[in-house]
Amino acid sequence: MKLTLAENIRAFRKERRLTQEQFAEAMGVTVGSVYKWETGQTTPELSMLVEIADFFDISMDVLLGYRVKDNRIAAIEERLREYCRVRDPEALIEAEKALKKFPNSFEVVHDCAQIFAFFGVGSKNHAETRRALELYEQAKLLISQNHDPKIGEQTISGEMASAWMLLGEGERCIELLKKNNAGGVYSDMIGMVLALNLKKHEEAEPFLAEALLLNTFGLVDSVIGYALVLSSRREYADAKRMLSGLISYLESFKEGEKADFADKIMASMYIVMAYIHTLEGQSEEAAKFLRAVLAAVRKFDATPDYGIRTLRYPVHRTDVILNDALGATAADSIETILDLLGNQELSRNWKELSDNG
Repeated sequence: MKLTLAENIRAFRKERRLTQEQFAEAMGVTVGSVYKWETGQTTPELSMLVEIADFFDISMDVLLGYRVKDNRIAAIEERLREYCRVRDPEALIEAEKALKKFPNSFEVVHDCAQIFAFFGVGSKNHAETRRALELYEQAKLLISQNHDPKIGEQTISGEMASAWMLLGEGERCIELLKKNNAGGVYSDMIGMVLALNLKKHEEAEPFLAEALLLNTFGLVDSVIGYALVLSSRREYADAKRMLSGLISYLESFKEGEKADFADKIMASMYIVMAYIHTLEGQSEEAAKFLRAVLAAVRKFDATPDYGIRTLRYPVHRTDVILNDALGATAADSIETILDLLGNQELSRNWKELSDNG
């Protein structure tokens, strides 16, 4: 805690345009005493501090230079986040204070665990990382207090696994991740640690293949959704840029000219592109993408294949069946998307093209 008593006495004295001699006389002390106060050599006794504060018409905390902190949990957390933003080690001191004040608060304990984990990155003695692990264990015992749907035992286990990895405990990291890998949520991290840290490349492959597949589908959903958000703000160029990048990425998985599931997905991407061009009033560009939709739909629905073997995809398993929630066929998917978009012009143009094309 940094106090600025000496500087403040000097500043308030000068503000009142008093010499050290005049101030000393007012306080009933020697000039030498004032000099020592202002240079920090000595500190006035408590009774004298009260008199000085009263003389300057200020509070004691202002005289001392102490900023009274808001110690409610929300304020503490905000202060800790700000320390982390600039990577100020004061965060660690404040975190320990917060833990003493709120030792049984899940919110505080979990946040402080994250802070110690954050500062543990790059630490050579790993003290912060080990402290983070202690706090994560404590947070798991307090999990019943948690009201944040983004946090659970599974996510805390993932955070702990990251800490074990920082400590060079790759096997413990993998063990914890595998126990909490429901839905393949940690397959990417498991594969990375196995391949990079433990050099177990064969064991890593199935996890990486699963992660790549899951992340690709997640990316499709995210990009389409985000493109629609951008379009609602008329940020059409950014929306089209995102879609174009994803389309190029998906094209890299196509193996030759044979129909595959990538055609079904890209048909959905093309219809969203046509929608954006329609909103912009670019009818010719919209029509071009509608023709691309029709070609992809007809190609896939003529010889549908929901397997993964037809894709140029680094899979470990070949019995994976691909699916989405839009419709059984590519044509069904397009009709679903058009109904959800609710753009009459686009729906009309699609019907004319599909009926006559």
